[in-house]
Amino acid sequence: MTDPRTILVTGGAGYVGSVVVPRLLAAGHRVNVLDLYLYGDVLAAHPDLRQIKGDIRDAAVVDDAMDGCDTVIHLACISNDPSFELDPELGRSINLDAFGPLVESAKAHGVDRFVYASTSSVYGVKDVPNVTEDLPLEPLTDYSRFKAECEEILDDAREPGFTAITLRPATVCGYGPRLRLDLTVNILTNHAYHRGKITVFGGDQLRPNIHIDDVSRLYVEALEWPEQRVDGEVFNAGYENHSVIQIAEMVRKVVGEHVEIERTPSDDNRSYQISSAKIERVLGFRPERTIEDAIRDLVAAFAAGKVPDSFDDPRWFNIKMMQTNPLTATEAVQRQP
Repeated sequence: MTDPRTILVTGGAGYVGSVVVPRLLAAGHRVNVLDLYLYGDVLAAHPDLRQIKGDIRDAAVVDDAMDGCDTVIHLACISNDPSFELDPELGRSINLDAFGPLVESAKAHGVDRFVYASTSSVYGVKDVPNVTEDLPLEPLTDYSRFKAECEEILDDAREPGFTAITLRPATVCGYGPRLRLDLTVNILTNHAYHRGKITVFGGDQLRPNIHIDDVSRLYVEALEWPEQRVDGEVFNAGYENHSVIQIAEMVRKVVGEHVEIERTPSDDNRSYQISSAKIERVLGFRPERTIEDAIRDLVAAFAAGKVPDSFDDPRWFNIKMMQTNPLTATEAVQRQP
């Protein structure tokens, strides 16, 4: 294990962050979380955890959260295309405009390792069976385009003593304290468990996925990787590339054969698949949990009553929460204490 670090996790109360932060604390690190906490207080109190309710676009808040940190794990963003398109100005201000100042603040405070959560959607649609990190980026939306632009900003900021790592995760699946039920595996499992029926739009589209336990372990291990192996590098982080109909069949296998699968035509035939061979070859990282594990974890959470009102409660859906709590590009900063 690496020596204990003091880590700023932006977006630490989000879907992935709610699993990453407890792992970091369990590994002996000190953690500052900077988040708007739109989805509630999902992190348990801990003597080595400092929670800052604030906006990454507020320079004073960022500097306060960054104070004393030697590492940044940047997860905060307006996630997924529908949420981004709901308020493009807000999406740009958080996902792109705030990124450069965040990097500069990190450098000014002596941070020596910056881990950036990009996305595998920066590749766009590729015809090749294995999408590797050296292929050109062809983002299809502003969400993925801004992610790609931030990768460039971070790479340009590299200098001796400031190690920059970019990760491009696949779609995350499985249960977390701040659960999202607007992602493929999680959506299908919710419908199968509670309604006994899955509607698949199209079905032949490939979707890469990674279990939330594995992607959270990835961020913890990113603190230990030798600088000479990772500085300026980009790593895909996925596991299983399956079609949507294959995922639906996995859900039925776990939930029960009574689950009905209905296929309907779809105009969205975008298909994604990524290769994660590089991260295994260079760093020895290989996911340990499967899509079926994620489905089982979700079913257990549903059965235990951990996800009440799983279709209508806005806290499980990014776009519903944004509609419930609209934040314009200026209002969000002005609301901060």
